[in-house]
Amino acid sequence: MSQKIKPTEAELEILQVLWNYGPSTVRFVNEKLKSARNVGYTTTLKVMQIMTEKAMVKRDKESRTHIYEAIVEEQTTKNLLIDKFITNIFQGSTSGMVLQVLGNKKCSNKELEEIRKLIDNIENTQNSRTDE
Repeated sequence: MSQKIKPTEAELEILQVLWNYGPSTVRFVNEKLKSARNVGYTTTLKVMQIMTEKAMVKRDKESRTHIYEAIVEEQTTKNLLIDKFITNIFQGSTSGMVLQVLGNKKCSNKELEEIRKLIDNIENTQNSRTDE
């Protein structure tokens, strides 16, 4: 698997379905995509065939209906995309991105608590490194 995989928007939508539901037929993926926007079966099939060539998904040819499975890892792909986003949009400033996001969107109390826990964990990890 290449560490340079940069899925297009359409490929990322398909990967989201495969990550959420596991190995799936083109028809199943297409039905999930159609719940958000109008997309044709042949379009979904073509994108998934291209994704197979790019080694983002693999196709199980054993069954009569081809089953596709994501072979790029969700967290690795998201990390690569977010790193690219931070570099290109925020000149590499993670804090700039976080401040922008928090300023643009109202967070629920639960989300704010999760953010506080994450910050506490990061601080504790950094403090334990400086103590070594």
